[in-house]
Amino acid sequence: MSPNEDIPDDDASIDSRSEISARGAHRRRIRRRRAAVIAGALTVALVGAAAVAVARLDANVSTAPIRPSSSSAPTGDEQADAADDGDLNVLLLGSDSRDLSDETFGVGDGTKRSDAMVLAHFAADRSRIDAIQLPRDTLVDLPVCDDLGDGARSAGRGMLNSALNNGPACSVAAVEALTGVRIDHFMELDFEGFERMVDALGGVDVCLPEPLSDGHAQLDLPAGPQIVDGAQALALARTRHALADGSDISRLGHQQMVMSAIVQEATRTDVLTNPVKLYSFLDAATSSTTVDPGLAGIPSLISLATRAAQVPLSQIVFLTMPWEPAPGDANRVVASADAGVVFRAVADDVPIILAGDDTAAVPDRSAPIAVLNGSGVAGLAASVGDEAAALGYTVAVRGNADAALDVTRLVADAGVESQETAANLALELGVPLSVEVGETHGVQLLLGADYEELPRETAEEPLPSRPIEATSRGADVDLCAA
Repeated sequence: MSPNEDIPDDDASIDSRSEISARGAHRRRIRRRRAAVIAGALTVALVGAAAVAVARLDANVSTAPIRPSSSSAPTGDEQADAADDGDLNVLLLGSDSRDLSDETFGVGDGTKRSDAMVLAHFAADRSRIDAIQLPRDTLVDLPVCDDLGDGARSAGRGMLNSALNNGPACSVAAVEALTGVRIDHFMELDFEGFERMVDALGGVDVCLPEPLSDGHAQLDLPAGPQIVDGAQALALARTRHALADGSDISRLGHQQMVMSAIVQEATRTDVLTNPVKLYSFLDAATSSTTVDPGLAGIPSLISLATRAAQVPLSQIVFLTMPWEPAPGDANRVVASADAGVVFRAVADDVPIILAGDDTAAVPDRSAPIAVLNGSGVAGLAASVGDEAAALGYTVAVRGNADAALDVTRLVADAGVESQETAANLALELGVPLSVEVGETHGVQLLLGADYEELPRETAEEPLPSRPIEATSRGADVDLCAA
């Protein structure tokens, strides 16, 4: 370096580098702020989109009271918890209302009946769902219905499906009277809603043993496995004229197939656990749905869908209510004794045992029972005997005791079957009675004057139901299986 050249100023060089570094830091802060602003904007947009989506779904859903005391909507927390606690009974109603967006199904006149009714029981331990079809032609004693917007109805004998004409609360009351089961929620879906729901799944698989054609239901399907859209699935579930006897009972088998197909498709395509797919499905389903206030919020509907998705397909069973021809009217049905066993199992939240299930542990109810009335209350032996029979006991005698009795007694012979039957009978009737060993054949329940005043005890672990005969299908069964 020449002596005349300037020597670089170290302090000036440092200041220059500091200035450059400061400008770089400033730029980085600007970029970070921009990124934060963009991320914030995206977050706001996503939250806003979600809010809009939820608002749209909420707007889709119509509500109606489930009973007079439930006319006010629950809070958000109550909605979110509505599908989460304990066992749950949901009444599914398929309305045949013609008051729709077009006249495809006919001209609406303001009336409606429940074309399909399913009592869906969700077990408290989330291990199973029992979906019990209630035949629309079931004759029942319809209870009084208050006017909650669809007109009042007086009590009287009638068909179960007619109750919906006075609103879903009337259907709920009728089903509760028939089954003895408290309904927690209901969902009413019309024809258009059912079609949209199936179409949102992209159609469902079905399998027919023979071709079906029904001009009334606009149905024309070949035999064999095939994919049907919403309109075809609805026609298949509704057709009666394509069946040999044209009865409501006969078409319940097709309804079981269609319901199984919907569950299989929803599970296979992850509809119930994929938010995007679930939204599309709920958007279609809720567009023509009426629910009680407890299910009116989207969180409750999603909670219910999530709960259903947790149950293995093999533990979702569709079964037709056991029935028998109505006395004096072969075109109508009434609930049979086996139906009482089914409803009791639902009320007790215990598995329904179907005949032929050799793996189920069934408590001993085999010894014959005599119910003898010494209470002085007319008809008590008959009513208690009917209650025992509904539980699955063999009631051989309903009659009067030889003398009046102050105290109720439970007597059995020394045999193991009789002793176990007697102990189980006391447990299931809920009466605190010790089993006496006596000289009798089987079991005697001697009703005393104290019987109706005995404290009723609820068993901590209800006994399994006895096996019953019912038309049924597991949701996991191959759709081509008979």
